[in-house]
Amino acid sequence: MLLNNDQSPWMDEELSIMREAVRKFIEKEFSPSAKKWEKQGYVDRDAWLKAGQSGLLCASIPEKWGGGGGNFKHEMILVEELSYAQITGFGNGVHSGIVAHYVNSYGSEEQKAKWLPKMASGEIVSAIAMSEPGTGSDLQSIGTTAVLHGSHYKLNGQKTFITNGMSANLICVVAKTDPEEKAKGISLIMMETESVEETGGFTRGRNLEKLGMKAQDTAELFFDDVEIPVGNLLGPIEGKGFVQLMEQLPQERLIIASGACAAIESALRITSEYVKERKAFGKRILDFQNTQFKLAERYTEAKLARTFVDQCAMQLAEGKLDGATAAMAKWWTTQKQCEIVDECLQFFGGYGYMMEYPIAKMYADSRVQKIYGGSNEIMKLLIAREI
Repeated sequence: MLLNNDQSPWMDEELSIMREAVRKFIEKEFSPSAKKWEKQGYVDRDAWLKAGQSGLLCASIPEKWGGGGGNFKHEMILVEELSYAQITGFGNGVHSGIVAHYVNSYGSEEQKAKWLPKMASGEIVSAIAMSEPGTGSDLQSIGTTAVLHGSHYKLNGQKTFITNGMSANLICVVAKTDPEEKAKGISLIMMETESVEETGGFTRGRNLEKLGMKAQDTAELFFDDVEIPVGNLLGPIEGKGFVQLMEQLPQERLIIASGACAAIESALRITSEYVKERKAFGKRILDFQNTQFKLAERYTEAKLARTFVDQCAMQLAEGKLDGATAAMAKWWTTQKQCEIVDECLQFFGGYGYMMEYPIAKMYADSRVQKIYGGSNEIMKLLIAREI
C-alpha cells in the first residue's frame, strides 16, 4: 500500500493495538449516530461518557489525574481514526489535546485534581475561548477582560467560533487581567459554566451554522460581569497567559496537521476505489493518463505530508517541536488537504457534489482547516520571523 500509517516510525505494538480498539469503538458507538449528529448540529452528550469509559479521553494526561498516561502519539491515533471515519463533530482534539494540557501544564495540584479526572471520564466537556468577533489570530488585541474585585474576577466580553461551546461545562477563557497591556496583560481563566449560569452574567449564543463540520457545536459566548473565583486563574500569577498559549500552540497545530494527513489519505483511498470502478468512454476512469498522473502527484504529496508530520509527532512527544516547524506542518498540510480533496471530488463528476457521497462532506469539512488554529497566513508570518 502506498499509504499505510501503520508503517509510521513512531508506531509500535501497543499503539497498533490501541488503533484497532479505537477503530472498533468508533464503528460501534459513533458511526451509527454520525448522520443524526450532523442534522442536529451537535454530538450527543452520552458519546463523551462512552468515550471516557473506553479510555479515549485525555490519553496523554498522566494516570495520576485519570488520564491514559500516554503522549502525543496516542492523541494522534485518536485524531487520525476520527478523521478516517469522518467523525468531525467530536471535539476531542480541543478537549483532550488542548484544554487538558493547559490544566496539566499550568494548573495547581488542586485544579488538576478537580478537573482532569472528570475530563478523562467525560463528565466534564471542555472548550477554549480565544477568538472574538473583531479579533481572530491577533491574540494580543483581545478585548475580553477579567478584572480582579476582591476574591473574584469580573469577566466581561464576547467570544465566537468556540468549538464545544454549546456543550462545554469548563471553558478556558483568554482574557486581559491588565487591560492596559498587550501580551503581558493576558491570563487564562478557567470558567465552570454550571456555577456561573447560577450566579448570572454568562450566556451562550446560537449554535453557529457552518459550511462544514456540521456536527461540531460552535458557539458564541457572552460575559457580563461574570464572577470567577480568583482560584480559577491558571498559573501562579497573572499575565502569563500569552506565554502559556505560545508554549501549547505547537501541539494544537500538529493536531490539525495530523487530521489533515488522515483526511488526505482517506480522500485518496475512496477516490482510487471509485476510479477503478467508474467507466467513461468504454474504459475505467483510472485508465486515462490524466487520472494516473493526477493521482500519482497527489499520492506523492500525501506521502510527503505523512513523513513530515510523523517527524513532527516524534519531536513533540520528546518535547522538541519548535513553533516554526509546527506552523510549517499546519499550513502546508491543510493547504494540501483542500487542494487534494478538491481534485479528488472532480473525479467523481456530478456525484462528487452530492452530499450522499463522502467526498462532498470531506470537501465542506476541509475548508476551515486553513483558518482555525491560526490562519495559514499567520503561520507563514511566524515562519518568516525565524528566517
